[in-house]
Amino acid sequence: MEGEATNLDGGDTRTFEHGVAQTVKVGTVTVSRATLEPGWRWSNDVKPIAGTDSCMVHHKGYGVSGRLHIVMDDGTEIEVGPGDAHDLPPGHDAWVVGDVPYVGIDFSDEMAGYAKPS
Repeated sequence: MEGEATNLDGGDTRTFEHGVAQTVKVGTVTVSRATLEPGWRWSNDVKPIAGTDSCMVHHKGYGVSGRLHIVMDDGTEIEVGPGDAHDLPPGHDAWVVGDVPYVGIDFSDEMAGYAKPS
């Protein structure tokens, strides 16, 4: 059996207002790390790039630090923080809560297109 290790710093890095997303393919899985600074909000900082009304990426991830508040298109609200695993379907807005950057790890192949024009 062969193993594989790839550093996120060697993958695809996208910067946008108040944040950065680093993405790398490891075997058959896309792994991403998002670092979102206080003041980051998807509808302000990524929506102009994505060109969609809400985030259409299906996130499957884990919160490392900070807090992220998410509002689904149907009005459902959740908040994720350190130690929280989450499964967020497409159709949401999100923003950093407080003054600590939100760092999250995502295991979604859809992140390969995150913060890129649709």
